[in-house]
Amino acid sequence: YGQTGAGKSYSFVGYGSNKGILPQAPTTVAPTRESPIQVECAMMEIYGRELRDLLHPKSKEKLKIRNGKTGTYVQGLKKSAVGSYEAIEKVQDVGTANRTVGATQMNATSSRAHTIVTITLGQIKKEDGIDKEFASDIVLVDLAGSERAESTGATGARLQEGIEINVSLSALGNVISALAEKANNPKKKVFIPYRSHVLTELLQSALGGNSKTVMVAAVSPANINFDESLSTLRYADRAKQIKVVVE
Repeated sequence: YGQTGAGKSYSFVGYGSNKGILPQAPTTVAPTRESPIQVECAMMEIYGRELRDLLHPKSKEKLKIRNGKTGTYVQGLKKSAVGSYEAIEKVQDVGTANRTVGATQMNATSSRAHTIVTITLGQIKKEDGIDKEFASDIVLVDLAGSERAESTGATGARLQEGIEINVSLSALGNVISALAEKANNPKKKVFIPYRSHVLTELLQSALGGNSKTVMVAAVSPANINFDESLSTLRYADRAKQIKVVVE
């Protein structure tokens, strides 16, 4: 999370030999002979309130959010089976190339959508002589940057994109605030507005479910961005108060 141009996508993807979080993540999960696990990868973006499959951009199937026994999932999102680190990296390169970006005065390659990458790990283990399937997800999220129109100089389509981005981040902020209040007042009934936006619906499991979650707050070192940097730090401080229970 952070304002546009603060370095979120750089931390997420990296540049050249400086690998970001996304390309480094598979190094610890790529299947080996000693660890026979099945690995699948999916990559999508939230543009406005629309979900887009970044690995299959020409697919005509409409993506829809559904709630299942294991939590929220996206119906129609295709997963690609990957059997090695190189295969995972290749899939990620395809998805990254299909992301929606645009130029503003703050950032020449500003992300105009939120990107969500899911790496699913599947393994079959024997328990009491019975084969049982276990699955876990590593979910990596690169949020589009919060924007101020007077700073970005955005007009027309870029301005509308910025408005949509801020609406979604505001919805996420409301969810984080509600979860923080719930954590600080366990006996109090607090309504969590997960359904206020597509973004918050998709992040429901990460924020309030059976998961371990880390938030990276990107801030600018420039004095001119003081207000936005302070806002980002306050946002992160609220998120830090959230308590999740891992089963």
